[in-house]
Amino acid sequence: MDKEQNALYEITADQVTIEVTDQKTGQTVSRTLPIAYRENAHFLRLSGEDMAGKRSEIVFISKSGLDKLIDMTGGGTDIDTCENHVN
Repeated sequence: MDKEQNALYEITADQVTIEVTDQKTGQTVSRTLPIAYRENAHFLRLSGEDMAGKRSEIVFISKSGLDKLIDMTGGGTDIDTCENHVN
């Protein structure tokens, strides 16, 4: 299998394990939580339920993801990225 076939373009999971070290005691603890995880080159999304059972999400957008979002909503520069490709 070549590198292209092994390339990882997206990571998804139904739960995450968080490991933290307490600043005062130095004790490290880890917890596995029912949080959906989705990551690609443009964003990282964590989703789950709040205390009322309603869906809640946090999204972290990369610079490239923000640039694509701005471009898709008409706020980008008027540059032909398809090299005059016509549908």
